[in-house]
Amino acid sequence: MAFVITAPCKDEKAGECVEVCPVDCIEEGKEMFHIDPDICIDCGACEAVCPVEAIYHEDDMLDEDVPYLEAAKEFFANK
Repeated sequence: MAFVITAPCKDEKAGECVEVCPVDCIEEGKEMFHIDPDICIDCGACEAVCPVEAIYHEDDMLDEDVPYLEAAKEFFANK
């Protein structure tokens, strides 16, 4: 399981999450940041500092947030 960055981050890119991630699993994409679900250790540090409350644990996502998890998987698969 992993944390997922969702819609409120789109075009926001504040970046506090990147600074606190202990495993460097957050990278900037074209429109928003993404969390690598294969590297995320579920620490929650990113969720706590997100100024736009865009980060949720995968288990707590709403149905409309699923495309953001898929986008993150695609982003890191293409790296």
